[in-house]
Amino acid sequence: MGLGEVAVMVVRGDMSRDGAVSENEDRQGDAQAPREAPVPLVGQVEWGALRRVTPISRAFGFERGRPIDRYYIEQFLQQHSEDVRGRALEIGDDEYTRRFGGPQVTQSDILSLTLDNNRATIIADLSDAPQIHDESFDCMIFTQTMQFIYDLRAAAVTIHRILKPGGVLLATFPFTSQICRYDMERWGDYWRFTTASIGRLFGDAFGAEQVEVEAFGNVLATISFLQGLAAEELRVEELDYQDPDYQMIITARAVKRGAG
Repeated sequence: MGLGEVAVMVVRGDMSRDGAVSENEDRQGDAQAPREAPVPLVGQVEWGALRRVTPISRAFGFERGRPIDRYYIEQFLQQHSEDVRGRALEIGDDEYTRRFGGPQVTQSDILSLTLDNNRATIIADLSDAPQIHDESFDCMIFTQTMQFIYDLRAAAVTIHRILKPGGVLLATFPFTSQICRYDMERWGDYWRFTTASIGRLFGDAFGAEQVEVEAFGNVLATISFLQGLAAEELRVEELDYQDPDYQMIITARAVKRGAG
């Protein structure tokens, strides 16, 4: 999804540790850590091109390659591509619906907050959307949007309401990210999230045992993303090393109860 129009209207939440939410404190072991250089003494850090008070790119690295957050977002969606099926809803456009759902999708809907998106099939604010019928969708792809919705709980309740029984929410949220000026000036940029907040928020709406939450990223990936570097500028092992204390991207898969 696009960062501009996509940033219009959605939400997410957290859960208790005894629920299905996985905070993955031990994920460092999931990927082989890149070989570490010795820690430099104070005053001996080699800053190189990073010694600057403005970022290398303010466009999330789009002009350099694939943004680093997209590396994690698309990995998550690929992992759960079997959930993208039936009638699917996405925010702003249907790029990920088409890419990860393909022929499994029988109807693709696009949600927009404003009328200026001529591809939108639904105009609504997820925090107050009575015009969207209950139990309408088999899947909802909701990436990097929740931070633009002020009333998080109302949005989470709406998302749960409009999914069919057995329907799946695939969502991602930022923990660390620059402000997108386009979105800030149009609908506001209100929040950043952790595994705890997303687990609780969506656990309250769906039930804790219905939600799986994970975090992706590490200090190098986070610094690189804030500078606007692209995923291609890091090694795969650097991107795949997960440090739960440096949560760059939060993902959530939530399933609505009631399937037979």
